[in-house]
Amino acid sequence: MQFDPTGVIPACLMPFDSDLEMDEPAYRRHLRDLAGVEGITAITVNGHAAEVHALSFEEQQRGIEIAHDELAGKLPLVAGIHTGNTREAAALATMASAAGAAALLVFPSEVLTMGGQQKPECARAHLNAIAESTELPLILFQYPISGGLGYPLDDLLKLCAEFPSIRAIKDWCNDPVLHERHIRELHALDCPVKVLSTHSMWLLSSLVLGCDGLLSGAGSVIANLQVALFQAVQRNDLQAARSINDRIYPTVRAFYSDPLLDMHNRMKEALVLLGRLDAAHVRPPLMKLQPSETERIGSLLSEAGITPSTIYQNEM
Repeated sequence: MQFDPTGVIPACLMPFDSDLEMDEPAYRRHLRDLAGVEGITAITVNGHAAEVHALSFEEQQRGIEIAHDELAGKLPLVAGIHTGNTREAAALATMASAAGAAALLVFPSEVLTMGGQQKPECARAHLNAIAESTELPLILFQYPISGGLGYPLDDLLKLCAEFPSIRAIKDWCNDPVLHERHIRELHALDCPVKVLSTHSMWLLSSLVLGCDGLLSGAGSVIANLQVALFQAVQRNDLQAARSINDRIYPTVRAFYSDPLLDMHNRMKEALVLLGRLDAAHVRPPLMKLQPSETERIGSLLSEAGITPSTIYQNEM
């Protein structure tokens, strides 16, 4: 299926049962819920939101196969490639292509935190192995520079020029000045590369800089609001965009408070509160939230006007 890296692309969650095995019926229901949101342009699996760090190779493959089956050609499927092992990354890329993915979200190798920015040839080798393993379009996941995994701008531009299969970046640089440079300079390349925001904590500010879309785990809960915000920005309706952003803001407080490692844990709890998941099991090292935090999430969802009957309704 053809993939154009624009618009709103939710990153789905991965439900587990009480034995911490993949809960296939719940996963299928979650995918159907997301696919039913008018205006989304693709769905991402095997990303941070799906706790990909805790999924085996076989589980990642099954996750793609189930999603491909549920989407049934209705929407393109983006599959995350998350591993520090370059050989495994290449194998994941080959597998994802065969299992039905339309594009790949390429995470940097975590080995690069140990000085990889001083040796850009290491990042290039990791990416090259993936690019040689598939003809699918690639989305590079751009991390904050300060953490050691982000691509310095010059290196990012070189990679995009060298690998024509790079069609977009998922930008989490967490620096508004650098974010704007990414948008301007990637758009100005001979073969322009698109920018998908994942700055969910300041999404309105990010989108108005000229992003081509967004790819975010928060879309597992508020895809309808993300669509409404993106469309308002696209038609230059700032008043509407601000109003929708006021609805989104309580969810930012609900999902993205410290510690950030619980962000997707909180999204699972939100879907339980909204009747879209039966349980919010997470695999270690993540742990179930305390009841007080779950109550806080429910209060903030109410503040945002999100109820079981409105969660996936289109918003204008």
